[in-house]
Amino acid sequence: MDFQLLLLTIGVSFVLAVISAPLLIPLLRRMKFGQQVRDDGPQSHLKKAGTPTMGGVIILLAFTLTFVKFSPVDTNFYVLLVGTLGFGLIGFLDDYVKIVFRRSLGLTARQKLFGQLLFAGIMCWLLISNGHSTAIGVPGTDWAFDWGGWFYYPFIVVMMLAISNAVNFTDGLDGLLSGVSAIAFGAYALVAIQSTSFGAAFCAAAMIGAVLGFLVFNAHPAKVFMGDTGSLGIGGAIGAIAIVTKSELLFLIIGGVFVVEMLSVVLQVASFKTRGKRIFKMSPIHHHFELSGWSEWRVVITFWAVGLVLAGLGLYINKGL
Repeated sequence: MDFQLLLLTIGVSFVLAVISAPLLIPLLRRMKFGQQVRDDGPQSHLKKAGTPTMGGVIILLAFTLTFVKFSPVDTNFYVLLVGTLGFGLIGFLDDYVKIVFRRSLGLTARQKLFGQLLFAGIMCWLLISNGHSTAIGVPGTDWAFDWGGWFYYPFIVVMMLAISNAVNFTDGLDGLLSGVSAIAFGAYALVAIQSTSFGAAFCAAAMIGAVLGFLVFNAHPAKVFMGDTGSLGIGGAIGAIAIVTKSELLFLIIGGVFVVEMLSVVLQVASFKTRGKRIFKMSPIHHHFELSGWSEWRVVITFWAVGLVLAGLGLYINKGL
């Protein structure tokens, strides 16, 4: 493994994001691609209305150019590319419908689900063509279970849907998802190296540079938001990396922040529908802490710290250090 090339990948992706952002942000503003803010959310967010969104194109552009340039075209190259750009495309269409057609919910749930199932299905087809192992390992042990493709590939589809949506829920505060995802990609880069999945290592490296470059403009106070274009693309990339590195269950630890964010939404909805009561002041859970009196910056830094601890724990359990 050429570690210098891996570091160069991070650096080039970072520079591309930093260079492209000042060019694309004014364009998004002129096209009136502004963020719509929920009236029932924290009042401090109302001033963010109109901030350019769909900035995820910055991330995906920097990622794609760098990944295609530096990554070896191995058996998993197209799986990683389809996972990232396919789910990113769904997010782009969702953002486009929200902004251009003034539909606050964007794509319908059925349309979004169809797109996610389509690209997850393409990934499964590529994995089958590559002779991908259907065994699922238990992190920290030598034990794995293999119930065959009839179980594994439906599991992969559900996994991609769950991860992409969990990551999407995490995008709600300035710099929150950019920072947490950079940490997760850093951990997965090491997991990929450990498992000799070099294509996945370059995918993670390209994403590290892209999201950190985007963070320069997305940190509080944000000059641009990534929108679903970025969050679904990031989720697709994380899911694809977890799959090709055969660390599917390790996501529950390394991506623990994303898991908690999604669970907070599921529990909130389930509680309100069954008991008529809310568990949190607002979900996803980062908004609960805001409404409890935490500053936005305090929430973001705390979630970054938790993500860093969980990433370290995941690497330790995976014997990746």
